[in-house]
Amino acid sequence: MNRKITLLTLGAALIAVPVIAAPGDDRNATQTRSEVQTRAAEMFAKLDANQDGKLDATDRAAKRAERQAKMFAKLDADGNGSISKAEWDQHGADRAAKRAERGEKRAAAGEAGDGKRHAMRGHHGKRGGHRSMMMMMGKVDTDGDKAISQAEFQTAALARFDAADANKDGQVTPEERKAQRGAWRAKRGAAPAAPAGE
Repeated sequence: MNRKITLLTLGAALIAVPVIAAPGDDRNATQTRSEVQTRAAEMFAKLDANQDGKLDATDRAAKRAERQAKMFAKLDADGNGSISKAEWDQHGADRAAKRAERGEKRAAAGEAGDGKRHAMRGHHGKRGGHRSMMMMMGKVDTDGDKAISQAEFQTAALARFDAADANKDGQVTPEERKAQRGAWRAKRGAAPAAPAGE
C-alpha cells in the first residue's frame, strides 16, 4: 500500500511539473528557458510541504491534510469546530447553484453539456492513464529512489521545454506549444486536433 501511495504521489508531482505554458498562463505569450527554470523552482518549493528537498508521500499527505482542513473550515460556517446538518445542506445548495450557473453560461455560449462535472475526461479517465503516469515517473525519478529531487524536477521541466523548442532558439512560442501538444496526443494515441479552417 505504501509503495502505491508513493507512486501516486510521484505521479501527482509529475503532473505538476511545469508544462509548456506561457508566463501567467497567457497562451499567446512566448516563454523563455529561464522562465521555465524559475517557474519550476517556485512550483517545487510549493509542492515540497516539509521542505526536505524531495517530493514524496510525506508531501502528498501534508497537502491532503491542508486541503481537508480548508474544506472543513469552509463547511464549518459558524467556526464552532463541528459541521451541522444545516451547514452541510447549505454547502450542497451552494454547489448546486454554482453548477447550474456554469450550465447556464455554457448554454448561453452555445456549448454542449448538461452542466455536470466530468472529472474523468482526458487521459486520466482512460484505463492506461495510470500506466502512462508510472512511465513518466520512471523517467523523472532518474535515481530510482521513489522520490523526485529538485534537480530531477528541474531537469524534467527543462526537457519538456527543450522538446517544445523546435527551432532551438531558447524560446517557446504559442505555435510551438500547440505543435508539442499535438505530438503528445499522437504519442498517447489520441486523435490529433483538426487543423484550423476545416
